Amino acid sequence: MNKDTTTPQKLNSAADLKKLQQFILEKNNPDQISVFICAGTGCCAAGAADVIAAFNNEIEKKSLSDKVEIKGTGCRGLCERGPLIVLQPKNIFYQQISVKDVPEIVEQSILQDNVIDRLLYTDHQTGKKIIHQNDIPFYQKQTRTILGSNEEIDPTKIEDYIAIDGYSAMAKALFEMSPEDIINEVKKSNLRGRGGGGFLTGKKWESCRKAKGGSKFIICNADEGDPGAYMDRSVLEGNPHVVLEGMIIGAFAIGGHDGYIYVRNEYPLAVENTKLAIEQAKQYGFLGNNILGSGFNFNIKIAQGGGAFVCGESTALMASLEGKVGRPRAKYIHTVDKGFRDSPTNLNNVETWANIPIIVSKGSDWYSKVGTANSTGTKIFSVVGKINNTGLVEVPMGISLREIIYDIGGGIPGNGKLKAVQTGGPSGGCIPEKLIDLQVDFDELAKVGSMMGSGGMIVMDEKTCMVDIARYFINFLQNESCGKCIPCREGIKRMLQILSSICDGKATMEDMDTLEELCESIKRTALCGLGNSAPNPVLTTLKYFRDEYESHIKDKKCPAGVCKELIEYSVDEEKCVGCTKCAKECPEQAISGEKKKSHTIDQTKCIKCGVCYEGCKFDAILIK
Repeated sequence: MNKDTTTPQKLNSAADLKKLQQFILEKNNPDQISVFICAGTGCCAAGAADVIAAFNNEIEKKSLSDKVEIKGTGCRGLCERGPLIVLQPKNIFYQQISVKDVPEIVEQSILQDNVIDRLLYTDHQTGKKIIHQNDIPFYQKQTRTILGSNEEIDPTKIEDYIAIDGYSAMAKALFEMSPEDIINEVKKSNLRGRGGGGFLTGKKWESCRKAKGGSKFIICNADEGDPGAYMDRSVLEGNPHVVLEGMIIGAFAIGGHDGYIYVRNEYPLAVENTKLAIEQAKQYGFLGNNILGSGFNFNIKIAQGGGAFVCGESTALMASLEGKVGRPRAKYIHTVDKGFRDSPTNLNNVETWANIPIIVSKGSDWYSKVGTANSTGTKIFSVVGKINNTGLVEVPMGISLREIIYDIGGGIPGNGKLKAVQTGGPSGGCIPEKLIDLQVDFDELAKVGSMMGSGGMIVMDEKTCMVDIARYFINFLQNESCGKCIPCREGIKRMLQILSSICDGKATMEDMDTLEELCESIKRTALCGLGNSAPNPVLTTLKYFRDEYESHIKDKKCPAGVCKELIEYSVDEEKCVGCTKCAKECPEQAISGEKKKSHTIDQTKCIKCGVCYEGCKFDAILIK
C-alpha cells in the first residue's frame, strides 16, 4: 500500500487494511467543521441536492474549503422534516433547510457560534426548540445499530466506510475464523431473517453449506415492494458497503463464489450507489480473486427487477434472475438445496446482510443482548400514515407499538385518536388501538394475526374506514398476484368483489360469511407466501372491526365517512357563515347560496369528492 495517497490499490492482507484505515484517520483534520447533509431519496425529493450545491458554492465563495467539509450522507430517518443537516463538531441539528437558508447558516453557525432558532426542530408535545439530534424524542428511543452509520459516511466514498472499521469484520472472518465458526456465531446470535419470514439465519446458512451440488450462490433480496416501505432502499443508498461486507462473510461461511443483489428498478439512487460500491470494493481487493490475500474468491453482480411485487418471494426472485417469468414454485425442495440455476442458494434481504458484520465484529453475546430472547437485535421500520414524525426508525425488538407511535412518532396529527396500525406490508394485519402495548417482535405480532414482514408500519386514525383499508390491500395483492395458482388468482379476485360490494352498501351478511370462508381456504391452499398471507388484512379487520362491516351491510353507513356510496354531505345551517369558499371550490358547482347566508348542497350534482368537507374552517359540512 502506498502511504502517500488514498488512490485505490489492491490490498493483500488484513495488515494492509489496518494500515489504510490508520492512514485515512490520520488524514482527517480534527479542527475541520463538517456539514452532514441527508442525501437520501426523501430529502433529495425535498431539495437536498440543491442545498448541497448551495453549500459548496457558499464555502468556495468564502474561501473556506480547507476548513469546512460538505458531506452528503444517507437517510437520517426523520423524513417528515427533510432536508436535514447536522453541523459538527457543534452537533447542531437543522431541519427543513432550503437554499436560501445556506448563507445564513454559514455566516451564523459556521463562522460564528450562533444557533438559528427557526431552523431547529420543534417538539410536537412541548413546543420546545431542540438543538441536538439525540435530544429529539424521535431519536431517543431508537437503537440505530445499522442506520447510525448512514449519518457518518458519504456512501460514494469507500474510505469513509473503512474509517469506521468497514471491512474489518470481513478480515476477521477470513483470517481468524473458520466457516463453521462464522455460522455458529450467527446461530448463537439468534438472528432471524428480516425479509418477513423470520427464519433463523444461521440455520439457513448451515443447511446451504451442507447442501450437495455444484456452485453455491449468495443472493441479496432488495426487491422491496410493500406500499410505504423503504428500509432496504435507505440502507443501500446510505451504506451499501455494509451489505457487501455481510455478503462476503456469508459467502465465505457457506462456500459460495458468486453473488447477486436483486434490486427494484424503481430505486435508481440505491442502484447507483451500490454499483459504485462494488467497483470500489474491487479496486481495493475486497471483491474478486484472492480477497485480501486469503485465497477466497467472490464476486457480486446487480440485477434490476421490473417491479413485480411477487418477485420479493424467494423462488419467484430466482426465476426472474434466471430470465424467466417471476413466478413462485412449491418449496417441497428448499432453495438452500436447489435454488438459483438448480444449485444450492442462500438468500437473505438487505437488512439481514447488514447485521452480519456487526455480529462478527462485536460477537453474538453482545448482539443477543438487544431485543427479546426469540427476536434478537434491532428492526428497521418505515413509519408512515397518520403520524406526526413520518420516517425511518430502528428500534430494539420487543419495543411496544405505543412507544413507536407516540414516543418516537410523535402521535397522531391534530391530537387525533389512533384507530389501528398495520404491520407487515399489504399481507400484514391491522392491529387495533386496544393492543397498543403489544411488544413488536416476530412471535407477538403473529399471535394477533399480523406479522413483521419487511418492516412497513402504517398508522391509521379514527377517520380511516377499516373495510376500505382491507379493500385497498386486497386490490393491491390482486394486481400483484402472478396468477399461477387458482386460490390466489381467483380467490383474491372474489374477495375484492365482496369487499367492494360491502363498501358500496350492496352486500349481505351471507357475503361476510363467504368472505371468511375464502380467507381460510386461501391461507391453506395458496402456493406461496403472498397467497398464504393475503387474507391477513381481511381476517384482522373482521376480527377487530367487525362492527364496521356490519354497519356497512345492515345500516348502509360508513362510520368513518369514507365509502362514497354510503355517505351524503349536507350543510349545518347554524354553523355556516356564508363565506362561499365551498361553493367556489366545488368542482361540480353543486353548492349554492348567498354571501353571509347558509348554503345548500344539490345532492343530484354532488359527486362526494369531499372538497367542501376538507376545506370548511367552520365545521359546517356534515357527513350522514
